[in-house]
Order: sequence, then structure tokens, then C-alpha cells
Amino acid sequence: MTSRYDPYENALAERVNGILKGEFDLENEFVDYKQAKRVVNESIAVYNGHRPHLSCGYRTPKQAHLQPNFKPKKWKNKFSSRDMSLDENKLISLTNY
Repeated sequence: MTSRYDPYENALAERVNGILKGEFDLENEFVDYKQAKRVVNESIAVYNGHRPHLSCGYRTPKQAHLQPNFKPKKWKNKFSSRDMSLDENKLISLTNY
């Protein structure tokens, strides 16, 4: 997890966790740890080996990593690529709409 418990700090991991829980029904209760570990490992294998991903050009991660020119998508911090400060003129123009 993150140091500040902020899901935006580790959005990629949060996204994967959400997909695993939602698409692979991992919110169920398991009989024991052994069963939970087996089901999670099977789900991860399907996620990486059989499920196409938009960020991989609709290939599976396994297929994408086997390609010689594979360039993984670079995820940006939500604040890194834009200036979050608003000057007074920008604020006035935003409130006129």
C-alpha cells in the first residue's frame, strides 16, 4: 500500500486489484488459505496470459513482453504533467461560463 493511504499514489495497483476482485470474483470467502492462494494464482495467470489489455495494444501482457520492441505504457502522476495552480485571470474566465 501507499504511505499516505491515497489510492491515487498507486493507481495501477488499485486498478489491478479492482479488476481481479470484479472480473475474477475474488471477493468471495474461501475455505482456507490454500484455496485462496490457488484461486488468486489462477486469476493472475488468466489476467496475464489470456486477457487482452488496452495498454498492451489489445495483446495479453505475456504476448506484449515477448515482443522485441515492447514499450510498456508509462503511467503519470496525476499532478506531474500539469500545473495545478490557477492565477486570477484563469479563475475569472472559468467562472464566466
